[in-house]
Amino acid sequence: MNKISVELVPRSEEELKAQLDVTKSVKADVDFINIPDLLRLPVRSWEGAAMAQDVFAAAMPHIRAMDVDLMKPLTMASYILEHNIHSVLVIEGDPPQDMKHTVYPTESTDVIRKFREELPRVKVYAGIDQYRGSMQQELYRIRRKLQAGAAGFFTQPFFDMRFLTMYEEMLDGIDVFWGISPIQSKTSQSYWEQKNHVVFPKNFEPTFEWSVKFGREVMAHAAQENGNVYLMPIKANLKEYLEGVLA
Repeated sequence: MNKISVELVPRSEEELKAQLDVTKSVKADVDFINIPDLLRLPVRSWEGAAMAQDVFAAAMPHIRAMDVDLMKPLTMASYILEHNIHSVLVIEGDPPQDMKHTVYPTESTDVIRKFREELPRVKVYAGIDQYRGSMQQELYRIRRKLQAGAAGFFTQPFFDMRFLTMYEEMLDGIDVFWGISPIQSKTSQSYWEQKNHVVFPKNFEPTFEWSVKFGREVMAHAAQENGNVYLMPIKANLKEYLEGVLA
């Protein structure tokens, strides 16, 4: 296998530190930590990434495109440079619940270019959402992001190995981190079906055990193909999930 990344949500500084310690104890050779940027939380992604780099060799903050004003310098640029953060993941971002937060009609490709211009030493990754349209439509978005300067991609979670291998063939030669995440209830399954338009395979079960088994299948496939894996332990016991998938 090439690289393993784990996403940790920075709900607070104390909780993030605890999650980092758990991740380190379970799998010391995780290559880096991904930190999402959730406006409802007190810790911004670049702040969480700086904390993560005290424990792991590298961390990658998520940058929400809609938060970036193209007419002004990147507001987090000095912090990223000061804390030696070497890579970021640019995503579209969800509209804020608090409408006092200003957003812009900025697209991911715009922010990728902006990072390449203002912070050329920072490696910029982009997102792949394999559920928002056809494979042809998503491939077009991927090519635009590559043209803008993206160095690689992180996908939404996969739940079907057949679907993953189709994308793997389509993106041959591109640096991709294949996403996996646990689903542990019918409610969570319904969320993915309704909001993200996921079609689950016939053998799918919304249980921790199924999620761990599938995660290990993806890990084994990635090891065979020298691929990268992106673990998103959403609403799962972090220690149990990592021990199950990374064992």
